[in-house]
Amino acid sequence: MKFRLRAFMVPFFITCAFVSARSAENAFRPPAVPLIAVDPYFSIWSFADHLTYDATRHWTGERMTMQSLVRVDGKTYRIMGNEPSKVTPARQLNLNVLPTRTVYAFQAGGVRLQLVFLTPDLPQDLDVLARPVTYLAWEARSTDGKRHQVAIYYDNTAELVVNTPDEKVVWGAASATNLSVLRMGTADQPILKQAGDRIRIDWGYLYVAAPQSESTQNAVLDERAAIQAFTSTGSLPATSDTRMPRPANDHWPVIAFAFNLGNVGRSAVSRHLILAYDEIYPIEYFHTRLRPYWQHQNAKISDLLESAEHDYNPLNARSKSFDQKLMADLTRTGGEPYAEVAALAYRQAFAANKLALGPNDEPLMFLKEISSCGCAQTADVIYPEAPILLLLNPKLLEYSLIPLLDYARSNRWPYPYAPHDLGTYPIDNARVPSKMESMPVEESGNMLLMIAAIAKAEGNASFANRYWPLLSKWADYLKAHGLDPGNQLCTDDFTGLLAHNANLSLKAIEALGSYAMLAGMLGKKHTAETYRKTAEDYALKWMRMAADAGHTRLAFDRPHTWSQKYNLVWDRVLGLKLFPESLARQELTYYRKQATAFGFPLDSRSAFTKLDWEAWSASLAESDILFRSLFSGLYHFANATPTRVPLSDWYWTVDGTQVGFQARPVVGGIYIRMLTHAALWKKWASGNE
Repeated sequence: MKFRLRAFMVPFFITCAFVSARSAENAFRPPAVPLIAVDPYFSIWSFADHLTYDATRHWTGERMTMQSLVRVDGKTYRIMGNEPSKVTPARQLNLNVLPTRTVYAFQAGGVRLQLVFLTPDLPQDLDVLARPVTYLAWEARSTDGKRHQVAIYYDNTAELVVNTPDEKVVWGAASATNLSVLRMGTADQPILKQAGDRIRIDWGYLYVAAPQSESTQNAVLDERAAIQAFTSTGSLPATSDTRMPRPANDHWPVIAFAFNLGNVGRSAVSRHLILAYDEIYPIEYFHTRLRPYWQHQNAKISDLLESAEHDYNPLNARSKSFDQKLMADLTRTGGEPYAEVAALAYRQAFAANKLALGPNDEPLMFLKEISSCGCAQTADVIYPEAPILLLLNPKLLEYSLIPLLDYARSNRWPYPYAPHDLGTYPIDNARVPSKMESMPVEESGNMLLMIAAIAKAEGNASFANRYWPLLSKWADYLKAHGLDPGNQLCTDDFTGLLAHNANLSLKAIEALGSYAMLAGMLGKKHTAETYRKTAEDYALKWMRMAADAGHTRLAFDRPHTWSQKYNLVWDRVLGLKLFPESLARQELTYYRKQATAFGFPLDSRSAFTKLDWEAWSASLAESDILFRSLFSGLYHFANATPTRVPLSDWYWTVDGTQVGFQARPVVGGIYIRMLTHAALWKKWASGNE
């Protein structure tokens, strides 16, 4: 991960009133709210309790300003953004964050207004999942028995298409059947010219579209001129600003849309926009520029927009149904607090990935290690993300692992263990192997465990068979070096090098058991028996080497220490049964003794913890009641942390403040509890939810 304590961004704090989807007293308050969460660049959040308390922001905390106003009987109210400050904010009634939707409700005059951000991340529908699209929808109805004249305003600044505000931008109308479309992008279009962590995209084009039938006006204008026109008249000037190219911060050109909803009564009246970002080329993969997957049938941006509009009503209905079913199963499995955190994690996990067309027009999914180094395709970040993919569509995990696997079996990778990453996103060209961060036991174990979990989810080991010689090489490496690892990094590399790491050894043993499982599924009986015996022997030795008073050690040579043994969860998920159930019971009893209101630490060296590993450790619980108790500290962190950023996975258990990391896909690991319920896993992975 290449992350050290000194490297994290100063947290962004906002102290705001508590707001609820259920009630003011009992609501879940996300530390940041996903608005547009599509990919690592098209990622816009509200860092405040109320949508009118602050500007909307990129996951980095930099402004990516979207604004919305509503005009009721000639009076204008703010519903998104903290500007213009002289405009009265509407009263926010509630907020509900669901897997694919964020739903706000407001009261403005005698009108109740709902604003919905819909990103239809439906994992079994690759064509829809790959679309770089979020819908914004407004719905108004009278609440006082009277009819009201209502108009809606939306704008976004050029901040959405630049990395720095001094970059020059251009804009204009675009063509799509039955849609009014505006687009904006930089004048220079430096496609794939920069790679790194806390950067924003400055190539490609943002498209904003609305149905021509919905009483729509649109223009690109000076921000102040656009807002002034709407607040004064409820409409926009007929012509766009033509002074371009110009820097994004030069009188802030905005894409603006206005809708006249007419005379609104008790029956709801709705309008919607499509926001789409065409990166043109999103990924460079071994010096070849890849097209986005949504172009796999040679679709153009006009096709994308027209398809998105055609599918809006069906996708809205499908997303509502998907959210309802997933939330019901999450709640039954882990309780309402678990479901609420899992819903918040949902789009964050998917938004760290990009589906692209591989060299043979096959789907490949590319991950960015957000906020910890910007690495591309990091194996030990895919690993904690994997549960959400394994649950909802294990093919997505295959598409994530194929780039690493193909690289590892090429002549470019000289080592007998798995690689760490493929470069710095979005340039997946791989570093010189000798200069790549090395986690030999960690990454080899991760790859074997994830591939075994794919086989478990799919009911066959055909994916493993494609790479069998490579997997065998990694199993041999773990057999030789995994029981008592040398002085090397694990995925928790921010804690530094550690020899004789007991949790890392546990991973190696589970991975060897997984390899034996795969061999058995492929009819390789002798290999299966041999490696199963090795894993069982190592498990017995591990129990002796790791034993301490009432718990297990951080490292075999460090008595009176401890650490979360989160890798043990695979014993249950994969049904390996290498360790006695009493081990998990003992560990959980000890973790509860170390817990604060914000959860239990990662290990005895520090008071910080990792959110993903807490969820994995809690999932060792045999009963749902115990799981809910162990998960309660994690929920309290998400609900009460004063650090207002997209969900952090590295925080202090003493006060719930962020140590580092935010917006990372590892929060998909929260879904591992669902994998411990075999029937539930099978239902979702097969697409029969």
